[in-house]
Amino acid sequence: MTPQREEVLAALDYAGMDRTPKSFQAGVLWSEPWQTDAFLVTLKKSENDYSPTTMYRDYAISPTLFHWETQSTTSVSSATGQRYLNHRANDSSILLFTRDHRLNDLGTAPYMFLGTANYASHTGDRPIAITWRLDHPMPTDVFVTASVAAA
Repeated sequence: MTPQREEVLAALDYAGMDRTPKSFQAGVLWSEPWQTDAFLVTLKKSENDYSPTTMYRDYAISPTLFHWETQSTTSVSSATGQRYLNHRANDSSILLFTRDHRLNDLGTAPYMFLGTANYASHTGDRPIAITWRLDHPMPTDVFVTASVAAA
């Protein structure tokens, strides 16, 4: 499944008649109605498209483990940090979407839905580096591309 950002936002009840997808600028979305965090990750970031504070190091560790960094202002003690780290205890879900680059030959690149994920471990603070365990292994070609992003 390779949805566009607007499709993800609509599916999670963020975008609708009263709010357009253009108002969403971050790569993370908390959907209160669905009790779900969606992470929209661009693996290969360009300094032309991203500021120094958003050049997060996000990459695949293995087909079932993914290293992801929170926004630079998110601390372990913040409500958002606690929501990420304790999502299972709070009965909320994590959805992970990735794409190689922001743009492709047709314009804005779609995301690959990697599925649901669960907290495995974390280090650091502002940003928090979280390792997520995917409920299903990512396809081999996606893993190869996502792991190369770490290089």
